[in-house]
Amino acid sequence: MPDHRHTEGLKAARLLMVLSSISPLFIIWAIRGNKLIPDIYFVIACIFIAFVPNLFLLLRIRTAIKLEEKYMLDIGTAEDHRDHLLVYLFTMLLPFYTADIGTWRDFVAALVALIFIIFLFWHLNLHYMNMLFAARGYRVFTVYAPMDENEFTGKEGYILITRRVFITPGSRLEAYRLSDTVFLEE
Repeated sequence: MPDHRHTEGLKAARLLMVLSSISPLFIIWAIRGNKLIPDIYFVIACIFIAFVPNLFLLLRIRTAIKLEEKYMLDIGTAEDHRDHLLVYLFTMLLPFYTADIGTWRDFVAALVALIFIIFLFWHLNLHYMNMLFAARGYRVFTVYAPMDENEFTGKEGYILITRRVFITPGSRLEAYRLSDTVFLEE
């Protein structure tokens, strides 16, 4: 029986992109502090976890541009996903911001919940959710190729991060590959 599952490549890149997407949480935790761990260690760890994945993301973008990892994307349909940012904020930042991590049990429970969220973001290919993109005026679209005679065309979507507010069906765009399913139009 043939296997029709798509396996996403660039696993380390995807993991670091997921971590960069949750970096605002670590900045908030660094500001709030923790009763269990001295500030010098806790704040440094939070800042490290917040900034290193974002530096990697910037390096990935720079590398894609330098190596000219450009692809022509044929647009069949495009769906704007601004609502994903709201889902991200309400499922990610708000619950963890209000979480009391004053005991070891609460701290470990918050870390385990965070590991579950990291796994889900990675498994569901939500590694494109990043506040840096939103802050720089980018929008996120799920794009599908135009339908043709190929039975698989248009079935697998990919993510296009762009400053465009609308994407016209039937158009062709040039974008840089950040992962197998995430492209950035500069």
